[in-house]
Amino acid sequence: MRWAVKRPSRRPPGVPAVADASWTAPFPDLAPPLAERWPHRFELFGQEIQDDYAWLKAENWREVLKDGSALPLAIREHLERENAYTDAMLADLGPLRERLVREMRGRIKEDDDTVPQPDGPYAYFTRYREGGQHPLICREPREGGEAEILLDGDKEGEDLAYFDLQDAVHSPDHRLLAWSADVAGSELYTIRVRDLGTGEDLADEVRRTSGEVIWCLDSRTFYYVEVDENHRPARVRRHRLGRPQSEDELIYEETEVGWFIDIDQTTSGAFVVVSISDHETSEVWLLDRADPEAERRLVAARTPLVIYDVEHHGLDLIIRTNADGAEDFKLVVAPLADPRRENWRDLVPYRQGVMVLYQVALARHLVRLERQDANPRIVVREMWTGAEHAIAFPEEAYSLGLDAGYEFDTDTIRFGYSSMTTPNETYDYNLRTRERVLRKRQEIPSGFDSALYVTRRLFGTAEDGETVPISLVHRRDLKLDGTAPCLLYGYGSYGSSVSASFRTNLLSLVDRGFVYAIAHVRGGTEKGWRWYLDGKREKKTNTFKDFVASAEALVAAGYTGRKRLVALGGSAGGMLMGAVANMAGDLFAGIVAEVPFVDVLNTMLDGDLPLTPPEWPEWGNPRQDEAAFRTILPYSPYDNVRPQPYPAILALGGLTDPRVTYWEPAKWVAKLRATMTDGGPVLLRINMDAGHGGAAGRFDRLEEVALIYAFALKAVGLA
Repeated sequence: MRWAVKRPSRRPPGVPAVADASWTAPFPDLAPPLAERWPHRFELFGQEIQDDYAWLKAENWREVLKDGSALPLAIREHLERENAYTDAMLADLGPLRERLVREMRGRIKEDDDTVPQPDGPYAYFTRYREGGQHPLICREPREGGEAEILLDGDKEGEDLAYFDLQDAVHSPDHRLLAWSADVAGSELYTIRVRDLGTGEDLADEVRRTSGEVIWCLDSRTFYYVEVDENHRPARVRRHRLGRPQSEDELIYEETEVGWFIDIDQTTSGAFVVVSISDHETSEVWLLDRADPEAERRLVAARTPLVIYDVEHHGLDLIIRTNADGAEDFKLVVAPLADPRRENWRDLVPYRQGVMVLYQVALARHLVRLERQDANPRIVVREMWTGAEHAIAFPEEAYSLGLDAGYEFDTDTIRFGYSSMTTPNETYDYNLRTRERVLRKRQEIPSGFDSALYVTRRLFGTAEDGETVPISLVHRRDLKLDGTAPCLLYGYGSYGSSVSASFRTNLLSLVDRGFVYAIAHVRGGTEKGWRWYLDGKREKKTNTFKDFVASAEALVAAGYTGRKRLVALGGSAGGMLMGAVANMAGDLFAGIVAEVPFVDVLNTMLDGDLPLTPPEWPEWGNPRQDEAAFRTILPYSPYDNVRPQPYPAILALGGLTDPRVTYWEPAKWVAKLRATMTDGGPVLLRINMDAGHGGAAGRFDRLEEVALIYAFALKAVGLA
């Protein structure tokens, strides 16, 4: 009885049969699925919480995350009815969606390669074949010769509903390839090892990993991260080829449930880097890659609120850290023999407002990526003289990425550049002569003329006076009279910044008269670490207010108008969408929430869920901290759905998503429909064959993008 779900014979109370003229239901009797209410009540800190749709969370949720077929029948039937209702409501958009897919696919060079990256006798690269969904891992002799395919992603993924190739790492002797893949969308990766001489996989098969692989220099041993029963990266193990996984040595196990483990290697190739961190503190251990029996070595013991990461150069470590009040990070150097914090000395001192993002230590140069006022730049430092020079670009808003490559003893670094009107460009840069060589410019088969478009950087003003950067792009011939529609994107969590990069898919909206804008709201690091701190925990509502201020700034500047905006965000950005829907839904014609983290309070109260303990530093722990409970409850989108009009909403989820579980958008949609007084429609689509990232194939993903864009066009009356 608990799982009963009824099909409504009439529309539920509070849900209009027709939202507005553009959303007329294609069938007269079409009504949304009505989830049964089974009140679940609990009391915390003297306050009663009622959750009418808690039953949508399957009791066997751990099994469901591993295998979607384990979902209880009643919940599956409800989700399938939701999908069918969404399909029916958007049935008239079928031709438009097909046209959008054709357009977006027409801008993709299907038979494309990345620029080969040299390593010893070979140069390695990724290729896509015409019509192929998945990458091919390839290499070619460095001195010339035919390229060979080491791993064919299309072949490995054929006949699978889902296939995601996570890592593909060649061994130091270039004879083997360790590769990992997820076939369920649950982010549980199996590692296999391919003999590049025969093209066959060895018997070795390492399951339940996070996907990363780091080889020892003997090419017979590798390290990986094992995922525990609660889906968290919890243990580092060492695997020796030819031995069963059960015999893999435990190198490190994290016993604190709120900490995650990640592995990498230094650019020098000398060390495996084991990083343990939450969102506020980190700790690093090193393993000598030359010694397959290596014992781990601690760099510096974890200290609350101190974050650091490590590169290696000769007898020193070069460390990026926020220690000693360096809020936006600095670079320090420490002796490899004794790298404790008391031995750290400044190399690149802290400068407020200039955030150091990433460092690469090469034989003769130290290269760092840093950001100021939401724009990045690359700074090159000569190791022996300390002389520096910068690589920057003149556009108002742009994206810049640094590729460390495989080799340490080199004077060449690779970087990628784009802006919202400049397709991706890949450069090789000589650190000594400062010569810049364009190696590849993104090719758009259907044609693209950057002169037809304009990119700008505006600033909105939040209610507390903070200026919020806004990056935008539109057609140069667009009439800016306040009537243009606008797709406004936001994220604003975990310190992640959103780059003002080129996105070919967006041309399908921009060429139809849309302005596309990114609100660089607090919770990211576009304006430094303070920008992040001002958008987390007790200051989380700044993220939402910044987004609303950005929308209002675009309206005030004539780029768009009220009810001409469509908001878009995913994951924690989906939480932003839910909060904005509650507090300022009347600004927007539509809201799209991808894998939305909208059930914040209930999720943060459930310490068994994969991401909950590691997320407590980001959001607060409402189980033990009344202040955190009192902070989260007033903004948690699901808990604050109220009797008021809502714009049209499209919520997208994935059944096997371990990050934002399927029941979050399902519960949110059910409560919205039962509570709202006008507006809508509210639509839910759950991908029954995928997880957090949606479809894994590059063309399958276009189907999802086309759905979002068609919804946005319909919301503003342009479908």
